[in-house]
Amino acid sequence: MGMAGAAQGGGRRRRGRRSGVINEINMTPFIDVVLVLLIIFMVAAPMMTVGVPLDLPQSRAAPLNSDAKPVTLSIRQTGQVFLGEDEVTDDAIVARLTATAREGFEERVFVRGDKRVDYGRVAQVMGIVTGGGFKRVALVTEPDQR
Repeated sequence: MGMAGAAQGGGRRRRGRRSGVINEINMTPFIDVVLVLLIIFMVAAPMMTVGVPLDLPQSRAAPLNSDAKPVTLSIRQTGQVFLGEDEVTDDAIVARLTATAREGFEERVFVRGDKRVDYGRVAQVMGIVTGGGFKRVALVTEPDQR
C-alpha cells in the first residue's frame, strides 16, 4: 500500500506542475521590434526626401498644408528643368507631369526655382505647366529667417 500511495502522490504532483511545451506566442519581442522600426522610420523619413540641390529664395508666406506628396519641378540656375531627379526638356514637361500625376490635372504641382535663375525662365516653365492643363501650380520658397 505504501508503494501505491507514493505512485499516486507522485502522479498528482506531476499533473499539477505541467512542465510541458507552451503553445502560446510571446508577443513582447515582436512588439519591441515593431516599435524600434517605427522610431527608425519616423526619424529617417524626413531625410529620405531627394531632389535637385537648389538655393531657394526666402519668403514670409505661410506654408501650404498638403497631406500627399506633390509633384515637384525644379529649375536650376542654368535653366535646366527637373521632374524629381530626372532632367526634362520643355517639350516633355506636360507629358511627364501627366504620366506622374495621380489626380490628373487637379494634381498640385510645385515649382522650385533657384533664386539666381532668371525670373522669365520660371514664368516660362509655369506657363508650360498651366498651358498643359494643370490648375494647381505653386512656387516653393524657404521660410524667411528674420
